[in-house]
Amino acid sequence: MSLKTCYEKLEGDYEGVVERLRSERLVQKFVLKFLADGSYDALTRAIAEKNGEEAFRAAHTIKGVCQNLNFTKLYESSHELAEALRPGVWSDSAPALYERVTADYAQTVAAIRELEAEVSASA
Repeated sequence: MSLKTCYEKLEGDYEGVVERLRSERLVQKFVLKFLADGSYDALTRAIAEKNGEEAFRAAHTIKGVCQNLNFTKLYESSHELAEALRPGVWSDSAPALYERVTADYAQTVAAIRELEAEVSASA
């Protein structure tokens, strides 16, 4: 699978990220590093504990990474969750927004894992 196909599957902006970072190889490097980021796990723990401050921090981190990598769909859902938690307090809308982030995160990770498997196979 090409990097462009990966971006199509995760509903991101391939042209935008390549234009900004100026190198498909650099984009691929950072996309693959996304799998090692622990922010989603931190978000999951904070949501389970109803810890608004930690949930905000984790959602905000996910949002920032997705903005940098032009992961449009996951950026939008994590942005919405971060805004709901912005005061650092628990929001009643957090569980529903978290479910959307979870679905978008799963879609993103699945696309990246496909790319990773192809990159590994061709190495």
